[in-house]
Amino acid sequence: MIRTPLRPLARVLHARATGANPDAIERENLSLRHQEMQVQARQRAEGRLLVLGLFFVCAFGAIIARMAMTAVSEPAEPVASVPGSAIAMQRADIVDREGRLLATNFETHSLYAQPPQMIDPIGAAEKLVDIFPDLDRERLIKDFTGKRKFLWVKKKISPEQLQAVHDIGDPGLMFGPREMRLYPNGSLAAHVLGGAGFGKEGVNAAEVIGVAGVERQFDDYLRDPANAGKPLQLSLDLTVQAAAEQVLYGGMKLMNAKGATSILMDTHTGEVISVVSFPDFDPNDRPRPPTSGFDPSDSPLFNRAVQGVYELGSTFKIFTAAQAMDLGLVGADTVIDTRGPLRWGRFAIRDFRNYGNEMSVTKIIVKSSNIGTARLAQQIGVERQKSFLETLGMLQPTPFEISEAAGGKPLLPANWSELSAMTISYGHGISTTPMHLAAGYAAVANGGRYVAPTILKRNGAQLGQRVMSEASAAAARKMLRKVVSEGTASFAEVEGYQVGGKTGTADKPKPRGGYYEDKVIATFASIFPAHDPKYVLIVTLDEPSIIAHGEERRTAGWTATPVAAEMIGRVAPLLGLRPQVEPAEVTGITLTSN
Repeated sequence: MIRTPLRPLARVLHARATGANPDAIERENLSLRHQEMQVQARQRAEGRLLVLGLFFVCAFGAIIARMAMTAVSEPAEPVASVPGSAIAMQRADIVDREGRLLATNFETHSLYAQPPQMIDPIGAAEKLVDIFPDLDRERLIKDFTGKRKFLWVKKKISPEQLQAVHDIGDPGLMFGPREMRLYPNGSLAAHVLGGAGFGKEGVNAAEVIGVAGVERQFDDYLRDPANAGKPLQLSLDLTVQAAAEQVLYGGMKLMNAKGATSILMDTHTGEVISVVSFPDFDPNDRPRPPTSGFDPSDSPLFNRAVQGVYELGSTFKIFTAAQAMDLGLVGADTVIDTRGPLRWGRFAIRDFRNYGNEMSVTKIIVKSSNIGTARLAQQIGVERQKSFLETLGMLQPTPFEISEAAGGKPLLPANWSELSAMTISYGHGISTTPMHLAAGYAAVANGGRYVAPTILKRNGAQLGQRVMSEASAAAARKMLRKVVSEGTASFAEVEGYQVGGKTGTADKPKPRGGYYEDKVIATFASIFPAHDPKYVLIVTLDEPSIIAHGEERRTAGWTATPVAAEMIGRVAPLLGLRPQVEPAEVTGITLTSN
C-alpha cells in the first residue's frame, strides 16, 4: 500500500505562494489517514467475530447431532478398546446337499473383569462362582483383589448367564460381543464338520476359525467376505446321514465292536452322501486331543473313514480278478490251480477251508480263496499290480476334502516283491483307509473309471481316467453279486435291491508292531443295485465279536455284512431307489428261419 505524504511538496509550495498556512495541509492529511486506519481495524474485528461465530455454530451442531444419535441408539455396556488390526467375525454357513443347515453362527457374549473398577470384588467373585460352578473361587478372589487390571472370566456365556451376571450390578464386570459357531444337529456328521474355535480375540470381537474337518479345510472360503455369506454346500444328505449313524451305532453295539465306520458314495459323481465314524463327539463342545496313549483310535476325534489305515483283507480280491481279466490273462470261467498250501520260500499261503484242487476265477471270488487270488497275482506280476493300484488311488492319500484325509497315507511294503504281490492280492501287506476302498469299488461299479471321493456337491458325473474295461468291470460286478447270492456274504441280501459285495477280515495290527491273535478288522464293501450300481457302501468294524450258533464269530460275514444290509434297507428308500425284481440273465437263443 502506498501512503500519501502528510506534507506534499506541490501543495506546500502552492500554499506559500498564495499565503495559506502549510501546517493545515499536514493536519488534514493526518486526519484522513487516521480515518482510513479505523475503517481497516473495524473490518478486521468484524471478520474475526464472524469466524468465531461460525466455529461455535459448528461445535454446538456436532454436540446436538451426537446427543441425538445417543438418544436413538440401543444402550450398551462400555468396553475397553485394544489397538491393533480389525478382527473379522463373519463366517459363512455350511449346508447339506438339500440346503439344510449343518453349521451356522450364533451371537453371544464374553465376560471379562476390570478389577480397578470393581466395588465389591469379593462379593462379585462369590456370586460368579454360584453362576459358573466350574470357576475357582479362591483364584477369582485373588485376581479381583490383586494388581491385575484386566482378566477374562468366561469366553462364552448364555443369555441366561449374561442376565444373572448383569444382576450382580458390579461396574467392573463387563460384557463383550461374541460370534460363536453353532452346530444345530449336535454330533451328527461331527467328523466331517470338525469344529471351530477362536483365533484373534479382543473385548469387542473374536475371530472364529476352523480347527478340523471341512471347517479347517475351507476356512479361507468360509471367512472370505467376497463370498457375500454364500453357504458352503456339502454332498452329505442330512436324513441319510442320520439313518446311517443310527444303524451303524446299533450294529457296533450288537457286534461288541470297539469302533466302526461307514461310507456311502455315489459311483458316478464321487459325492460322499454319508460318512460315519464311531466313537464320535459333539462339535459344539469339541474334546481336547489325547496327550497320552499309543493308539490314536481310542480318541473320539479319530476319523476312521480317512485316518484309519487298515489291512482290509479279502475286499481287495476283486481288484486282482478285475485286473487279470482286463489284461486278458483269464476269463470269469478260467480254471485256476488252488491246491495248497502255496509256498514261496519259507512262507505258505493257505485258505480258510479246503476248496479243492481247482476253481474258476468266479468261484475264487465267491469262496474267497487266498491261494487262487495269489495265483492270479503271480500271472499279473509286481509292476503291473503296482501300476494298477496306483491308478485306483491306493498308493496316495485320498483327495477327500477334509483336513484329516491328508494323514491317511497308505502303508506300502518297503520291498514290493513277488511275495508282496501275492499277499496284497488278497488284502494283506498293504494298508489303506475305507475311503480308498470306496473309490476302488466305485470304479468297478461305474464301468471302469476312477472317480475321486468328494465332500462337495457336484452336478453330473465326474468320471476320471479309465482303469479297466467295461467288460472287465461288468464281469467283476457279476462276481460281487454272486458273493452275496451264493458265497460268504449271504447276510447282505436285501430284498428288492440286489446287493453285490465282498467281505474282508484281517488281523488287527498292534500299535508297536505285530498282530493281535484275537482281534480283527472286519469290512464289507458293497455296491447296489448290482445290475446298475448307483452307490458304494463300505462298513468296517473294529474288533467285532459275537456268539452265534454256540461259537464266537469275528469274520466280516457274521459282523459287518448284516450291519451293511440293515443300512442299505434303511437308506435306499431315502435315496429314491425303489425295490425291483432282479433282472434275469438272458439265456442263449438260436434263431431259425420259418
